[in-house]
Amino acid sequence: MIIGAQGLGRVLCQDLRARRTHLHFLADIQLNMSIVFAKRLDNVETSAIRELFKLLGKPGIISFAGGFPDSAVFDVDGLRAASQQALADDADAALQYGATEGFGPLREQLAQLMAARGVRDVGPGDLIVTTGSQQALDLVGKVLVEPDEPVLVEAPTFLATIQCFRLYGAQLLGVPIDGDGVRVDELEALIRQHRPRFVYLIPTFGNPSGATLTRARRKRVLELAVQYETVIVEDDPYGELYFDAPPPPSLLALSHEVPGSRDWLVHCGSLSKVLSPGLRLGWMVAPPALLSRAVMCKQFSDAHTSTFAQAVAARYLAGGRLPAALQRARAIYGSRAGVMCQALRDRLGAAVDFVDPQGGFFVWARLTGAAGSPRDSAALARAAVDRGVAFVPGAPFFCANPDPGTFRLSFATAGEDRIREGVDRLAAALAA
Repeated sequence: MIIGAQGLGRVLCQDLRARRTHLHFLADIQLNMSIVFAKRLDNVETSAIRELFKLLGKPGIISFAGGFPDSAVFDVDGLRAASQQALADDADAALQYGATEGFGPLREQLAQLMAARGVRDVGPGDLIVTTGSQQALDLVGKVLVEPDEPVLVEAPTFLATIQCFRLYGAQLLGVPIDGDGVRVDELEALIRQHRPRFVYLIPTFGNPSGATLTRARRKRVLELAVQYETVIVEDDPYGELYFDAPPPPSLLALSHEVPGSRDWLVHCGSLSKVLSPGLRLGWMVAPPALLSRAVMCKQFSDAHTSTFAQAVAARYLAGGRLPAALQRARAIYGSRAGVMCQALRDRLGAAVDFVDPQGGFFVWARLTGAAGSPRDSAALARAAVDRGVAFVPGAPFFCANPDPGTFRLSFATAGEDRIREGVDRLAAALAA
């Protein structure tokens, strides 16, 4: 084939562009290879749960892995009406920049919500609105963590907080728990020995343990805070999702019984599990000096939480629909929890050990090895995915010395028939 002068020019230009693209690609590789990342990233791993989700693309898989509410439980009609009302009443405020501390009407509603939960001395100015309770915990990390200094967490505890506090360089130490929550004798011994920057607890329907701290232990935690002048961070996203009787009052609600304990207490709340995680709304109550520093750090992070989301939540809470929505959610999750626990007993028997949860989203179980059954939950998780069911092995929920036999099952997002089928599949994986 004969190429004319113009055609040859086009070919040469195309070749030159290709070479330049190739050289730029090589330069990008060289540049990326020379980037020096912050050393704090060396101590953080990607979420084991997020990684597990990559395996869940198989059609028909039943997932007990997620820790989120069922979308079918959301009060969509109520949220739609609240959205329309927020725009109709004051669109300028709902769509504009807002105060870092939070949207005034929502702070007022949250203070009323806290009062209904037994905390009657928290006003709108005593709390800040955060982008989910996860941001509240991140702000705690920014304000309180010093590299290589100790922080006490439950063993096991919420995976994201392990990652968050490690990112800021905390030396995490695990406090043993049992069916009644954190062991306060062990907690006192570790506080006395290590003098931690703070203690992080999920006292009510813990993630992943499902355990609830007794009232007596709650008071003892507050007494330890005062005695050792140690900050206690209370994370309470599940407290309203009880199945039968309400749980003991929050640490914040009990703090009036232990003089001085409020000065050492941080309380993190959330609307994600009870209203909608998509709104990304949480809040923090803390001593004034800590709260002011958290506001400063939040200014650097996001300026403020979505004003529109806050306006919608404020209208929703003011409309009085949350109690009925909570009652419906409690009934659904409570029934599913009962079905899962009974199915585990019927199909897995002595091969697993667990305590029936009284609220929240999770069953925390342990492989016993009875009659030669498996003891390694990670190996079981891989076999279970092959049979169409997923759960989260327990090891990532420990900051150190993980129990390889533990695992977390969520009953929140699967219907009762799917729960029974999923447990059947889990039993088949266990028997393989």
